[in-house]
Amino acid sequence: MARKPRYQAAGAIYHVMARGEGGKDVFEEDVDRKVWLERLGEACGRFGWRVHAWVQMGNHFHLLLETPEPNLVAGMKWFMGVYSQWWNIRRKRRGHVFQGRYKAVVVSGEGKGRYIRIVADYIHLNPVRSGWVGGTTGRKVVGWRWSSLPQYAGRKGCAWVETGRVLRAFELEEGGRGRRSYVGYIEKRGKDRAGTLSDESLKELRRGWCLGEPEFRDRVIEGLGAAIRRARGKGSVAGSEVRAHDEAEAERMVKQALGRLGVEDSESGLAGWGRLTTEKALVAYLVRTRTGVSNAWVAERLSMGHPGGVSRAVRKMKESRSLIRRAEGLLMEK
Repeated sequence: MARKPRYQAAGAIYHVMARGEGGKDVFEEDVDRKVWLERLGEACGRFGWRVHAWVQMGNHFHLLLETPEPNLVAGMKWFMGVYSQWWNIRRKRRGHVFQGRYKAVVVSGEGKGRYIRIVADYIHLNPVRSGWVGGTTGRKVVGWRWSSLPQYAGRKGCAWVETGRVLRAFELEEGGRGRRSYVGYIEKRGKDRAGTLSDESLKELRRGWCLGEPEFRDRVIEGLGAAIRRARGKGSVAGSEVRAHDEAEAERMVKQALGRLGVEDSESGLAGWGRLTTEKALVAYLVRTRTGVSNAWVAERLSMGHPGGVSRAVRKMKESRSLIRRAEGLLMEK
């Protein structure tokens, strides 16, 4: 089964979420919630993590997590493993507690902290969207005790939660006044269940794997290269981040190869060169054998018509050692 590679870097920030197997509750009782917090605290101690926001729902949880060291994978394996083991032992059962692998969206902490604000809002307003607090319930958002919001309100909380990063993102003081302003802002947002998060913010959160400006996304894609190569060495890989990496790498190859072939890299230039020329076959071969992009991507990018034509061109390329050497020469350093 294809697996998604994980981006890991010192100082990386993630929106982490995991859901119960088959949608079942992973927090059935208060003791489950308390043990989960204890294990998360232990993970922070072991791996040096910084948690900026968290929430427990019934069948899932969310974290705004920072890793000063590139150890998300090792830390999450330990954290989810020890909690799942405890959960099963307590109930005298076996099997998975969580559904598949956890989701980890890389979040930009640059600039004015826009993306930190989006994720913190999403996490702290989760109980509102579920109808447990806020809206027409008459219950305050801060009344949901199983999140980091009460700690922002000044109540006793977890020593490993750091409120300063989110407050700075909202340009608020890190003391009591700033925390009160932030909680007041969340309560105001929580009054309208339908408007807890803007359509634009939700769209960005649902893109799947990276939340940030294009420049940040490009750096993350570059950083994923080694992880993707390692994963491919062990088997197949999949995921939107893999697709984004492959398309970026394919685009780099296309530009370099076309430049050395003297082909104009424009829609009109490529279309005027013909659909199934040897030059296009050389570039198609490089892209298809060195990245995971589809025949359809290559056909559209090089104006080669139907994707089937790309497949035939690559097959013919593989039958000629001289053409393969010519293609590989297009990417060699001069």
